[in-house]
Amino acid sequence: MTDSKYFTTTKKGEIFELKAELNSDKKEKKKEAVKKVIASMTVGKDVSALFPDVVNCMQTDNLELKKLVYLYLMNYAKSQPDMAIMAVNTFVKDCEDPNPLIRALAVRTMGCIRVDKITEYLCEPLRKCLKDEDPYVRKTAAVCVAKLHDINAQLVEDQGFLDTLKDLISDSNPMSINKLLTALNECTEWGQIFILDCLANYTPKDDREAQSICERVTPRLSHANSAVVLSAVKVLMKFMEMLSKDLDYYGTLLKKLAPPLVTLLSAEPELQYVALRNINLIVQKRPEILKHEMKVFFVKYNDPIYVKLEKLDIMIRLASQANIAQVLAELKEYATEVDVDFVRKAVRAIGRCAIKVEQSAERCVSTLLDLIQTKVNYVVQEAIVVIKDIFRKYPNKYESVIATLCENLDSLDEPEARAAMIWIVGEYAERIDNADELLESFLEGFHDESTQVQLQLLTAIVKLFLKKPTETQELVQQVLSLATQDSDNPDLRDRGYIYWRLLSTDPVAAKEVVLAEKPLISEETDLIEPTLLDELICYIGTLASVYHKPPSAFVEGGRGVVHKSLPPRTASSESTESPETAPPGAPSGEQPDVIPAQGDLLGDLLNLDLGPPVSGPPLATSSVQMGAVDLLGGGLDSLMGDEPEGIGGPNFVTPPAAAVPANLGAPMGSGLSDLFDLTSGVGTLSGSYVAPKTVWLPAMKAKGLEISGTFTRQVGSISMDLQLTNKALQVMTDFAIQFNRNSFGLAPAAPLQVHAPLSPNQTVEISLPLSTVGSVMKMEPLNNLQVAVKNNIDVFYFSTLYPLHVLFVEDGKMDRQTFLATWKDIPNENETQFQIRDCPLNAEAASSRLQSSNIFTVAKRNVEGQDMLYQSLKLTNGIWVLAELRIQPGNPSFTLSLKCRAPEVSQHVYQAYETILKN
Repeated sequence: MTDSKYFTTTKKGEIFELKAELNSDKKEKKKEAVKKVIASMTVGKDVSALFPDVVNCMQTDNLELKKLVYLYLMNYAKSQPDMAIMAVNTFVKDCEDPNPLIRALAVRTMGCIRVDKITEYLCEPLRKCLKDEDPYVRKTAAVCVAKLHDINAQLVEDQGFLDTLKDLISDSNPMSINKLLTALNECTEWGQIFILDCLANYTPKDDREAQSICERVTPRLSHANSAVVLSAVKVLMKFMEMLSKDLDYYGTLLKKLAPPLVTLLSAEPELQYVALRNINLIVQKRPEILKHEMKVFFVKYNDPIYVKLEKLDIMIRLASQANIAQVLAELKEYATEVDVDFVRKAVRAIGRCAIKVEQSAERCVSTLLDLIQTKVNYVVQEAIVVIKDIFRKYPNKYESVIATLCENLDSLDEPEARAAMIWIVGEYAERIDNADELLESFLEGFHDESTQVQLQLLTAIVKLFLKKPTETQELVQQVLSLATQDSDNPDLRDRGYIYWRLLSTDPVAAKEVVLAEKPLISEETDLIEPTLLDELICYIGTLASVYHKPPSAFVEGGRGVVHKSLPPRTASSESTESPETAPPGAPSGEQPDVIPAQGDLLGDLLNLDLGPPVSGPPLATSSVQMGAVDLLGGGLDSLMGDEPEGIGGPNFVTPPAAAVPANLGAPMGSGLSDLFDLTSGVGTLSGSYVAPKTVWLPAMKAKGLEISGTFTRQVGSISMDLQLTNKALQVMTDFAIQFNRNSFGLAPAAPLQVHAPLSPNQTVEISLPLSTVGSVMKMEPLNNLQVAVKNNIDVFYFSTLYPLHVLFVEDGKMDRQTFLATWKDIPNENETQFQIRDCPLNAEAASSRLQSSNIFTVAKRNVEGQDMLYQSLKLTNGIWVLAELRIQPGNPSFTLSLKCRAPEVSQHVYQAYETILKN
């Protein structure tokens, strides 16, 4: 029935009946009564006698009832001005209501009540609404000011409303977000998707705006189109970051998100898969959303394998103490399926449950043993792999099952399962009577095993030897010989030599290293890294959320791809400006300018003239050639020489002479410290730290030319040490090199000299002297160098990062007075503090190592047990950097404070410190 019924009654004594109904306790009766009053008013009846009773109905949360009461007020306020004052308190209260529609309604009604008596009471609520956070309320308040001006122009001017209106003209939010939200209800489903994607790129200014947008987006969750649902989920997941978890609305929103996600799983398999990949991300970010929905992820017999595997993954993520019994029963059922891949994953899932939910571990181990008893080969092998992880999570708890595992040794044919079993035997060798026989059985086909098994076998036999030295001497000799002499795998050989040297020089240290207590494995080793997860949440409903990779990883070229992240809960930013004037006490006269800003680099490298470089002052090149460095210090012939009486006695083992290069052989010091002694028996140059060569230009990108290199500084000269390898099928000639403009003016000081044609599979090493007089332009990052290399085939481009310490000059030591004056003169906002961790050096060793790279200690003092080193360094362009290095004896973490007039170099100086101190 329509509202027309209210216009058909004309009873006598109706006013008294309406009065009684208006004062009724029942909300519906009261609402009906107000509708009758409005109907009577509309047809011309005088119902002003009901004014106080209608005004009392204003105190309601019902928006429809409030609108009706306001309509009555606007009509009768003029004839009942004294009574209208009763409504003022309600207006004031409604102007502060959390619902913007009620705030706007109150303001609009205020503007329509043209009564001088109450106008002045309405100024304060109007002022608040003019500055309201909601643009709709602000717009309504602005219209109200115009109506108020018509009633009392002087009052509007006195209250400063005109100035507030002028501020509104420059309002930063022209209701664009509001219009988008309104348009959601009016456009097609694809239009809704575009609008929701646009909203997801918007960052609300505070939590109230975020909540307001969430409230208006939530209805999209019940849309029939799954793409609209996922786009709405994306917006809500992003804006939830800004909401406090204590809010009632936050809990409500979590409950609203679960049903639409569950509904997506009733679609066809392809859509289910897309939904599951997105749910996987959502569960990692907020598992509480679906914690009560475990059953919907149980696998159905007719699900495709890709859906089954994805559901299984989500089941593990949602597993908890509350539902683990249910989950394990399902997983045990899955392990008897016919699909091999699915069964494997189900067995692994049981192991992951044990690691994640400690209370379920015993039940999981029991389930795995039951599965092993089935003697199905691939089930047994997967069970052994996951039991190894359970042993690592709960040591000395479930080792009673080892005997059962050993019974299945002969059936293991997969590398991962064999490696897991070998690890178990080596780790618990003291509990297994025939451990040596078990491991020896693996040795028989050592060279046919995969690298994973070989490495595990080597370590397991060394563990066994350390636990039972007298019984396994021959076994360890055999495996060390196989690993170091007969293997061409560098990883295996290196590990063999390290064990060999450890065992021969310091058995106690060997025991501490090999049998050290291992850290427990984490609950979730396959979680997506948090920053990547935050980025992927911003791409819900796109290909990125299916691949679980950011778009830059699979969009060709990566141009136009913007990296997104979730909005921070609190945001603060500071900007510091570099001072332009130098202090009076600054060394070497005038202070250099900050590095100029980067301009348009497009085409700089593409138009390089690759002739001989511009002549600059030639740099002195060192005539000393670095020989091959023996990383084991002292040659391999001394690896087992003069071993102490200990493990295995004096006749332990020595490596055969055939395995030792003739040109190596210097006496070796005793002890573990010689393990990586780089100076034992090898002459080395003193100078700044030189990083090992890395590949700058791979052959596949340069038509067969591979370029590796590093940067060095020796006796005041900077060099780029290059290694050119020809992996093509033709000879390479006519080499030339040129650099783009860069932050410190690095440029070749001589042509690239390749004296003979570079034949296929040939490698040549070249030291290219560099000058710092080239063109300067600030790069991003600061130490970026863009290089072009030409040969007879083509021109190739690459970029590399040079370590800043090659730019530290030899005259970088300040005297104490100048250091003190400069430190005080540089503004405090230019000071940056860093932590250097895992550095076991003392103050003397640190100072000596830094000085070799031209970082000079100006003064040293001890404050409350801390060594304080005050240091200075100077870059090739004249920029000085001052440093305070705090070292607490016994603490491997140093605190580094840097001050500089060009603070943008501080981060790179810190990186130089860290590189020098740790290498």
